[in-house]
Amino acid sequence: MGGQRVTTVVTKEELTEFVRSTILKRQEFDEVPFYILDLGVVVTLYNQMISKLPMIHPHYAVKCNPEPALLEALAALGSNFDCASRSEIEAVLALGVSPDRIIYANPCKPVSHIKYAANVGVNLTTFDSVEELHKIRKWHPKCDLLIRIKPPDDSGAKHPLDSKYGVDHHPQEIVPLLEAAEASGLSVVGVAFHIGSAATKFAAYRGAIAAAKAVFETAARLGNNKMRVLDIGGGFSFTNSNTKSFQEAASIIKEALHAYFPNELLPGSSLRVISEPGRFFTYSAFTLYTQIIGKRVHGEMRNYWINDGKYGSFDWVNYDEAIAKCTPLTLASSLTTSKGLSRTYNSKVFGPTCDAADEVFSGHKLPELEVTDWLVFSEMGAYTRARGTNFNGYNTAAIPTYVVRSNRT
Repeated sequence: MGGQRVTTVVTKEELTEFVRSTILKRQEFDEVPFYILDLGVVVTLYNQMISKLPMIHPHYAVKCNPEPALLEALAALGSNFDCASRSEIEAVLALGVSPDRIIYANPCKPVSHIKYAANVGVNLTTFDSVEELHKIRKWHPKCDLLIRIKPPDDSGAKHPLDSKYGVDHHPQEIVPLLEAAEASGLSVVGVAFHIGSAATKFAAYRGAIAAAKAVFETAARLGNNKMRVLDIGGGFSFTNSNTKSFQEAASIIKEALHAYFPNELLPGSSLRVISEPGRFFTYSAFTLYTQIIGKRVHGEMRNYWINDGKYGSFDWVNYDEAIAKCTPLTLASSLTTSKGLSRTYNSKVFGPTCDAADEVFSGHKLPELEVTDWLVFSEMGAYTRARGTNFNGYNTAAIPTYVVRSNRT
């Protein structure tokens, strides 16, 4: 796989041995955390998505986690890609992916990035303003366009997006944009929406699909017969503790598509339905291994410092999530989990920077740990390293990823 070694692990014991050997090798270098990516998880999730939503072609949201081994695996599985910048487009094209498998899904793009997309043949993008149309007309006039609308309800999203992107789906906002595109000689070929990142109220998909249908109908009344793409965005999630959320979302999406686009879904129809999943493929596929680099004892309180933190992989991870994900590993017990140790202490875990706000969690009981022991955090694939910084000289982008492929069948 692209020059990166993939280790096949079939049993839990084989994975434990791989972790052990990796930690011992890391001891020879500096104190740097590392990720393990399990491609077996990615394959299982991709097959599940295709099985539950066969009428929808996923376009992985590269911003969620641009790890090259992940991108390469998804490309081989047949996924297309949602890119939001020139560098993301470059990363996907570097894998040999055809530009027609990319949607430039950013309604507000720098001119230099638009020029690049035109030069490399990325010919599908989103917009939500007349001003964006002016840029596209000048620098990429052959590009097909999707009009980005606000979902009627994104209240169930952990990270709503409608304050920044999208227009209302009613004609008074849609008609001026469609007319401006027509006057500019640009082709609006469909509608895009996003119900928000980490969504929990999946009925929002039904409302958004209904709103998209209204835009299709408005375009038809204006004589636009080019509408052939529906982009339902992301919002999907899959966690080991909540495996039913995607099934619920898929059921609502299928029902809504058949309710509002019944003819367009018939065999031979020109409608293409796409999605932009990010968290779904990454959240449970990555595990982060952090080393304890410092310790302080205050009576019954234990303070620990680890080599990753809020300026790194934990930017979007709150206390409760970090605690739920955390498992200690101790060198004293031959790199086995220390959950079986009876004595625990109230503990606070800090990241490595000099900012006092760099705190991963507090108020959680941990066993007695020592410098060079490890804290392992599961389900760390979504918006973790991708959101990290270089603050205080701790370069999140330099955290290495080791790739394994487990047997998930």
